Amino acid sequence: MGKSLTELVRDLEETEAVATVRQQLKDGRDPLTILKDCQAGMVKVGEKFEKGQYFISDLMMSGEIFKQVGEILGPEMKGAAGPPAGKVIIGTVAGDIHDIGKDLVVIMLRSANYEVTDLGVDVPVQKFVEAVRQTGATVVGLSCLLTTAFDSMRATIKALDESGLRPGVKVMVGGGPVDRKACEYAGADAWGTDANVAITLCKEWI
Repeated sequence: MGKSLTELVRDLEETEAVATVRQQLKDGRDPLTILKDCQAGMVKVGEKFEKGQYFISDLMMSGEIFKQVGEILGPEMKGAAGPPAGKVIIGTVAGDIHDIGKDLVVIMLRSANYEVTDLGVDVPVQKFVEAVRQTGATVVGLSCLLTTAFDSMRATIKALDESGLRPGVKVMVGGGPVDRKACEYAGADAWGTDANVAITLCKEWI
């Protein structure tokens, strides 16, 4: 007996996973059920990463698989996935142009059915404030790989506070040099070392 779709995604078997999705659609299987199987596979990928069995390159591969699955299933879903689990704003703060970590968090959150607004890199302070105001997001993720950009994280959170939005928003920070001290310096609610922590925090907060 062959592997299930969840197992194919978990094992990063891209060609087989994508082919299985196409075949199951052709056979009339519910697109939402197919998506949930893929999401379960992404959860397994995250677990293997936490155990040190997978690396960042593997997370990126899983993200590519999920992206392809999304492109296939998207036209078939027509809102079948239901309301999002929550709204999240993500961006790399001003003065930093690194995006690999941020992109992984975006992929994993979207695979967990969160509505994510990705602001990109080198994001001005005010752009985060405007995005929260426009989307009504209750979680903001600030990414930073340069210690020189710690002040940008702090300034962004201060701006959210001055705008009056901070009481309704939880802020998580992450990136290579980010630790508890950096989190406290910035005034964030929590910090994380990988994409799975971001999902855990969102589940707690939303």
